[in-house]
Amino acid sequence: MDPLRASPEPAPRHGARAGLSAPEASQGPWWRRITVPFEVLIASVVVTAMLLLTALLVYQVGTSAHQAIIAASDESAQQISQLISERVHHVVDPADAAIRLLAFDPIASATQLPARLRRLPVLVRLLEQNSLLSAVFIGYADGQFLLVRPLRQAAWRAQLDAPGDAAYLVQSMAREPGSAGLVGRWSYYDARLRLLRSAVRPGYRYDPRTRPWYALATAQRAQVLTAPYVFFTTQEIGVTLSQPGEDGQAVIGLDVALTDLGREIGNLRLVPRTEIAVVDADRRVLAYPDMERVLVREGDQPLLQLRSLQTLGVPSLQGLGAADLAQGTPRRFEAAGEEWLARAMPLKSQRWQGLYILMAIPTRELLADVNESLRQQVWLSLSLIGLMLTLGWWAGRRVGRSLSRLAAQAQALAQFDFQRPAARVSAVREVRALGEVMDRMSGTIQEFLHITHHISAESRMDAMLSSVLYELVRATACTGGAVYLVEPQRAGLLRTARYCDDATQQAWYPEQLPMAHFTNHAEPQSDDLQDEDGEGDAAMPQHVLRVQLRTRDGQPLGLLVLRYGAHAQQDDAHFRAFAERLSGTLSVAVETRSLIEGQRKLFDAVIRLLADAIDAKSPYTGGHCERVPQLAEALMQRLCDAKDGPFAQVSMTDAERYEFRLGAWLHDCGKVTSPEHIIDKATKLEALYNRIHEVRMRFEVLWRDAELDYWRQQVAGVDSARLQRELVQRRERLQEEFAFVARCNVGGEDMADADIARLAAIGRQVWQRHFDDRLGLSLAETARLAKVPVRPLPANEALLADRPEHIVPWGARKPPVEAGHPANRWGFDMVLPPQEAHLGELHNLAVRRGTLTAEDRFKINDHIVQTIIMLSGLPFPPQLARVPAIAGSHHEKLDGTGYPRRLTASQLTLADRVMTLADIFEALTASDRPYKPAKTLNESLEIMVRMVRDRHIDADVFRFFLTSGVWRDYAQRFLPHARQDAVDVEALLASLDSGVHA
Repeated sequence: MDPLRASPEPAPRHGARAGLSAPEASQGPWWRRITVPFEVLIASVVVTAMLLLTALLVYQVGTSAHQAIIAASDESAQQISQLISERVHHVVDPADAAIRLLAFDPIASATQLPARLRRLPVLVRLLEQNSLLSAVFIGYADGQFLLVRPLRQAAWRAQLDAPGDAAYLVQSMAREPGSAGLVGRWSYYDARLRLLRSAVRPGYRYDPRTRPWYALATAQRAQVLTAPYVFFTTQEIGVTLSQPGEDGQAVIGLDVALTDLGREIGNLRLVPRTEIAVVDADRRVLAYPDMERVLVREGDQPLLQLRSLQTLGVPSLQGLGAADLAQGTPRRFEAAGEEWLARAMPLKSQRWQGLYILMAIPTRELLADVNESLRQQVWLSLSLIGLMLTLGWWAGRRVGRSLSRLAAQAQALAQFDFQRPAARVSAVREVRALGEVMDRMSGTIQEFLHITHHISAESRMDAMLSSVLYELVRATACTGGAVYLVEPQRAGLLRTARYCDDATQQAWYPEQLPMAHFTNHAEPQSDDLQDEDGEGDAAMPQHVLRVQLRTRDGQPLGLLVLRYGAHAQQDDAHFRAFAERLSGTLSVAVETRSLIEGQRKLFDAVIRLLADAIDAKSPYTGGHCERVPQLAEALMQRLCDAKDGPFAQVSMTDAERYEFRLGAWLHDCGKVTSPEHIIDKATKLEALYNRIHEVRMRFEVLWRDAELDYWRQQVAGVDSARLQRELVQRRERLQEEFAFVARCNVGGEDMADADIARLAAIGRQVWQRHFDDRLGLSLAETARLAKVPVRPLPANEALLADRPEHIVPWGARKPPVEAGHPANRWGFDMVLPPQEAHLGELHNLAVRRGTLTAEDRFKINDHIVQTIIMLSGLPFPPQLARVPAIAGSHHEKLDGTGYPRRLTASQLTLADRVMTLADIFEALTASDRPYKPAKTLNESLEIMVRMVRDRHIDADVFRFFLTSGVWRDYAQRFLPHARQDAVDVEALLASLDSGVHA
């Protein structure tokens, strides 16, 4: 035998036993080719590990645990000291920053109490932001004083005789009208700063100039901090921070409570019986977990004094307090019959000097867990050694016999049979043969998870199908594939996705297929999808698997086509079953996306239908609901495209764009409830018709009465010439008065007080009615006249009047728009007119500007209320949750004077500001309003510049609107050429900047 061939003979046998081929077994260094039986490996590793672990634990715990715990406790004590020091900073620093700002507040220079109370929101806001502030106060050089104290606890309100809903107490010493000297007054306010009660306190006398905080701050001309003491009112431990005002005429002070410092150190105990306290150089206790023990009391009443360490009643701290506070090294001492580990550390603070942190830890508790843990580890390790020695041999032998079966199961998993249990890869020789199979299985499962992810996460149909097809071809080792979807009217199949690993195979998947390819089975088919010249892959015969995609009710959706080599492992029942199950998932995904897209199109059509219906209600506002969203979307798109400037960071997702689009199209959906005769009210007397005709007829009656009077007096023998002059004068006066009333009805100019007085004088003229005014009325008119006395005929009527039946009171339809209304859950804050409608002739004709009364104006403004109520009742999904807010905020103003919720600039989003600008620009440039003449493009932009100055429109958005040219695109599309006059953008920007800076 050749020795060169004899030496490697054992290696193949060894490799064969491990389930590996000879080349695989002979690769790598010799130590990697060594294998051991599984049961021997498990038992040896477990026993060896347990022995080493036991020895290590016993040695480590027995020799170094004591020193480690002591060192750790010392380090923890230092960390606790640092935490307490930082907490002290957190207590004082916010108050420091706040009082520096107050030094420059107008309240420091205010000389009268009303002027100081106008700054009350600023002081209250300061107290709300820092819960440790007990009070904020200001003392003035002339002895006046103002203090604001939050009433956070019921006990404080009871102690200070405050109302139950009082949130703040304002104590003042000030000069008041009619008083010779300073008057002490206590005023109580609720959380919304509404005055609940205010009373003069004759016994309240307080001169801030005699207080240390005032004297020190005035003398040093700088911020001062008092030593800790007990507050009289709240019985909390704290300090007072004071600083002179900017002009030196006042001193501002803040009371800062240190109460929660005691609660904080109570949470820093190393062991349950650890004692921690903060003391000053005189050993007075400033902070202790039980703060009730710190205050000196006589009975139930505190004496406003701090206890010392000796009177605190804690033996361990008493023993520690007897030592030198300056030493920082830990030491042991005896107290209450046991040993304590103690340390005294100075508290690091730039403001407070001479403060120390004392900590005492019982050593018995500190080391108790270590000794117990040592005993438990020893017994546990010994028990586990005996148990694992037996279990190791048993488990190793049992698992070793089952590994061969696991290899077959893993092979089945790699062949898409997911009914088999999975097993983990191991370095043991019996498992090594499963490595490649398990790798393939992991890859297949990973690809399948990718497929599931694409189906669930991708919203676009084509992108989802392309991603899924790519992952599927890779997972199944196919050469390529395609997805075809049924065309409308089932004219054929249109290719939606295609993937192949060779570009030359792309021609195998034509763009369209006839419906004949949609077969009723998923069996492998002959390769009838060839390239254009009819040639396939000569090197590898291709099989084609077609799987149909159907809806839940069996309607055709499309076709999944997969190609694979004839020798590949896909050609079995498991692969076909996998493809069928995956096709079901794909079918659901395709059908779901088709349904969602259809529902979205239907939803958009319904919204468009609603907007068209609103525009169709009025011949004058037609197109408003269409033009505004187009302008708003164009402006928002330009904002998202901006690369520089204040809007460079603006971006929107597809969902946010759709949400904004819906809000824009629905911004006036509440107008379906608005009466057309009010929306289109072109004259003041217009209701369902223009009532000027009734007034004219009354003037006609007076005209006839004048003629009748003329003839009666002429028959009676009165001078004919004088009667003729009087008749002519009377007729001329009636013509002039009616012409004046008619001009007032148009509402083109502002009404002066003289005009209103003249209307009243004209209206007092009397005409005589001979017919019953209760005949031919509706039920509503009859109801309004029910309480009006019937006057006998003939009845003298005023020419113009506001009669009781002209007033339509609020009924069950009274909208909940007032702040505080129990049914107002939308945050509306509007002023409700006393009645629903007022049809009085004088009331309407006396409107000073325009044609709308307060009742009409509210009715028009109510459309935005109805918009919010209507949209808030719709079940919008989370990604469309802001549609009601976007649609309902375009009448808000930056200064908080808009409607319906009086939102301020900080509450208005960019979408709200864009909608406001689009709505205003469309209304200004519209030429179809009966109550205003059409304005040119330049006139409209100049008006918007003034609105920016008045904080009705956002300045940055309007400036971008001008510079981006969105207004020009809109004008070219919607405005007639005659009103597209020249616009000087630079002049508008200059006017805008000057107005905003001013």
